Amino acid sequence: MNTRVPLTVRGSKMLMDELKKLKTEDRPRIIEAIAVAREHGDLKENAEYHAAREQQSFCEGRIKEIEGKLGNAVVIDVTKQNANGKVIFGATVDLADEDTGEEITYQIVGEDEADIKANMISVNSPIARALIGKTEGDVAEVKTPGGVRGLEVVEVRYT
Repeated sequence: MNTRVPLTVRGSKMLMDELKKLKTEDRPRIIEAIAVAREHGDLKENAEYHAAREQQSFCEGRIKEIEGKLGNAVVIDVTKQNANGKVIFGATVDLADEDTGEEITYQIVGEDEADIKANMISVNSPIARALIGKTEGDVAEVKTPGGVRGLEVVEVRYT
């Protein structure tokens, strides 16, 4: 199952930076820690050795995971899209809640980039799904546990 995964340019760079760090810094450090721990003798009861092997397992697993994601990634540069004011993947959208008047800004990103604290929401989230294709002035109806919420699209930016 090779599902294509959308990533912003920024998200792709973040994954590539993490991969580089894992391969050039973390992996060699862990290999060295394993070598040092081996010198301490009996491996059955060597806590340092087992801890280093556990770190190695995590590191190698994360490397494979990132390589897989990057291999299946479709990197989308939103600044080069001709969206004509529509909300698309990668767009930054200013919204106004119709009930409360509260304003909020979200950027629509891939699953791996989503970070609600940074107002970056997954393209698969209910809010993003309701917003895709809308233009300034449109109202997106979002189903929430508290009922349907109307969010007016105030501005769409492609940065």
